[in-house]
Amino acid sequence: MSTATLTGVCPECETDLTVPPVTQGETLSCPECILTLRVEAVEDGRLTLEMVEVQLRDWGQ
Repeated sequence: MSTATLTGVCPECETDLTVPPVTQGETLSCPECILTLRVEAVEDGRLTLEMVEVQLRDWGQ
């Protein structure tokens, strides 16, 4: 039994990623650089990934 997977490349560290089926707008983490990535497009089994900017909270300290 085979499971469908999608492939993509981390835009930061260029690690090849293989993930289970995801849809546009979902987020995932790169296992190499731990960057949060958003799926911008899924086309012919390939993912287009963009870095998600994480804004840290300013606690006023």
